[in-house]
Amino acid sequence: MNNRKSVFFLAILCLALLGACKKTTENPPIVEVEPVTVDNIEIYGEYVGLIKASRNVEIHARVEGFLERMTFIEGKEVKAGEALFYINNKPYKAKVEKAKAQLKRDEAKELKAESDLKRIEPLYNQNAASRLDLDNAVAALNMSKADVLMSKADLEQAELELSYTVVRSPLSGYISERYVDIGTLVGNSKSLLATVVKRDTVQVDFKLTSLDYLRSQRRNVHLGELDTTRSWQPTVIVTLADNSVYSQRGIVDFASPQVDPKTGTFGVRAELPNPNQVLLPGQFTRVKLLLDVLENALVVPRKAVSIEKGGAFIFVVLPDDIVEKRFVETGPEQNNKIVVTRGLAEGERIVVEGFQKLTHGQKVLPRTQEEEQRIEAEKKAQELNKEDNE
Repeated sequence: MNNRKSVFFLAILCLALLGACKKTTENPPIVEVEPVTVDNIEIYGEYVGLIKASRNVEIHARVEGFLERMTFIEGKEVKAGEALFYINNKPYKAKVEKAKAQLKRDEAKELKAESDLKRIEPLYNQNAASRLDLDNAVAALNMSKADVLMSKADLEQAELELSYTVVRSPLSGYISERYVDIGTLVGNSKSLLATVVKRDTVQVDFKLTSLDYLRSQRRNVHLGELDTTRSWQPTVIVTLADNSVYSQRGIVDFASPQVDPKTGTFGVRAELPNPNQVLLPGQFTRVKLLLDVLENALVVPRKAVSIEKGGAFIFVVLPDDIVEKRFVETGPEQNNKIVVTRGLAEGERIVVEGFQKLTHGQKVLPRTQEEEQRIEAEKKAQELNKEDNE
């Protein structure tokens, strides 16, 4: 009986030793590695923005009258100074003619007053006219000169009102539909005829939280101010409704000096070029604001970082191909790359694929993605050659 037990335990021991020997002869696992690199990481905030025209001007009638015609196509481009509407100008032409006549009359009175004074002065010097006669002649001349000045002002006002009967565009842009019909009585700046918007440049308004403001101040980023000491400026990227990114970037040109106590936000505005009229006033859009740039930051692929209770860690391949489970401190993330602020050095090899079953201190066979692709290509070439030989 004892002999049977001894044989049984001896068999188990042999199997265990064989298993250990098998493990020691297993090849180390192949893992994909990448070096730790240095890059400039852009930090963005994302917000909802509203596109606005850089200028939006209402067209009003400045004189009263019946609208006779319009000379533009609704929704099309107009130029600065282009005639848009015509108001019946007959009453204003009559005012101009009346003002001209009054000016000629007053100028004639002025000439007569000058002649009267020239006649009175010699007579007064010869004691043939009284001092009162001289004073009256001087006063008459001064009054006639004042009347001429008043008539000139009246004529200028009449001509100005006549010019207002042609309503012109104050800027180049795109005009809306007309808001009144031909034949309508308009005037006194109350009648809105149309609007003209400037769209070759547009503005995007969005809201930042007070926390964003504090963070930007800590980074010494003052929104709305140009800082030539930095290699970058707070630019804006706009994403359109179809999720495409607008090709032109904007520059923040205004930030509200105070926070809205109701919402805890403050307004920010950026201006964007819009040469092809892609952005239309009134559109809602997604806005990415460049808040900071981390220059020369250590970055690793996001997939290389694992999380456990102790924190974030990465498997680092040492020069002898032994892996080290190293805890690190991470920062912002961008484009599937994450910043490592502590725990790594530039050029160190880290495991990016095949680390799921690794343990600290384990021997590995590290390969880069390029090496894996080269080996795979060689295998395929060998298989093809083998098939050809067969």
